[in-house]
Amino acid sequence: MKPQRIIVALLALALLVAAGCAREGGSRGTEEGGSGTAAASGNFGDLTGVCGPGSAKTASAQGVTASEIQVGMFSDIGFTKNPDFVDAAKVFTSWCNAAGGINGRKIVNKLRDTKLMEVRQRMLDACREDFFLVGGSAALDGLGVKDRLSCLLPEFPAQVTQTANTGSDLQLGSGSSASEAVNPYSGFQDWLIKEAYPESAGAVGMINGDSPITKVMGDKMGESLTAAGAKIVYNELYPIAGVSDWTPYAQAIKSNNVKGLIFFGDFRYLAKLEDTLTSMNYRLDWIDANANSYNKMFLDAAKSSLGTQNNVLDMSGTAPLDAAAKVPAVQQLKDLFEQYAPDADITFQVLRAFQSWLLFAKSASGCGDNLTRACVYHAAAAQTAWTGGGLQAPVDLSKPLSEQTRCFNVQQATADGWKTADFKPDNGVFRCGFTAYKYTRDFGKPTTLADVGKSMSDLK
Repeated sequence: MKPQRIIVALLALALLVAAGCAREGGSRGTEEGGSGTAAASGNFGDLTGVCGPGSAKTASAQGVTASEIQVGMFSDIGFTKNPDFVDAAKVFTSWCNAAGGINGRKIVNKLRDTKLMEVRQRMLDACREDFFLVGGSAALDGLGVKDRLSCLLPEFPAQVTQTANTGSDLQLGSGSSASEAVNPYSGFQDWLIKEAYPESAGAVGMINGDSPITKVMGDKMGESLTAAGAKIVYNELYPIAGVSDWTPYAQAIKSNNVKGLIFFGDFRYLAKLEDTLTSMNYRLDWIDANANSYNKMFLDAAKSSLGTQNNVLDMSGTAPLDAAAKVPAVQQLKDLFEQYAPDADITFQVLRAFQSWLLFAKSASGCGDNLTRACVYHAAAAQTAWTGGGLQAPVDLSKPLSEQTRCFNVQQATADGWKTADFKPDNGVFRCGFTAYKYTRDFGKPTTLADVGKSMSDLK
């Protein structure tokens, strides 16, 4: 491969692993702010007054007028064609605006299409125009974090991917990420190797893409699993552009008697590997497909192996779709997608993005006419048991996520879709109380306001 193509492929793999695997489908439009066809309730789940009418009169901040609030949303959609974040923004803004907006102000979502490599350019655009960043993600988000902090632009992202941005200042509500300084999947992995499949602890394998960006994820998981008592018997890299034949990898997995497998990469690659393993009559105890596989595309790609291979994933305290009968917020979300985006797939990324939009709207609604960045950010940061109306396990947004006990919940792939596994939940649909493993190696740190010569007192 030519050097330029190698770089693009490397970055593409980082995107697929860390920020949501590429999916078919195109952009659903660059701006969303539809008012809907009828007045709607501004309540969501157990949250009241998320959206509603009002009598706002002032242009109180950049991106805010008496009638509108311009909110930016980052996405690599121009590169990935992945519409998840756009779908979530469309549905939320349509519902919220139909209910009256935020104190009467209509939300106008401005898509900031980073096209993978244009993160900094889009961040500079957002710094000039947007009030807030909400519900998005970019694979190379670390490239824009200093600019974001320099212009004092807060964000409630759906996902974060690079260490420099993960847990950075003026950022809330992004959920668990492999780029944290702790392993947010510790509870799930302990359940796998100590409770559900204890015989697998002595034979865990990992397959990872051969790039410096993604290999660090394997390094982190290897350290954490070993500390938990697992033995890594197979640890292999595959070419960043993928392979045409997964037979050598499947043979190596079989010859090393791997019982539990962690796969970092495009879920379509994983589906091909599983088909090869199945054709060899080799079944693992479990395969961690990771939450980016929580979609219909993976189920379709892996359908011929679902009856043989045991795919599981950790939703990291995000309520799954099959919990709709127990969690009213999940049923309401499904109803809203049926109304505003009936052809869209509700993926893990969609669930995370919708929670970010709820956090923004609920916080902004309490600010009244004097809507400022500081008011919204501090209102959100005061939430000590945020659940997104029931879409996630409680999170204390007043302190760093790395300092909190965590919750996990497990989904299992079946021919009938993703279903809740028997993981013994103890808090509704979640299992809570584990402490995330803290890495002993230095994998970098998040960017702070002090790094750009600013402080929290500068936020207005």
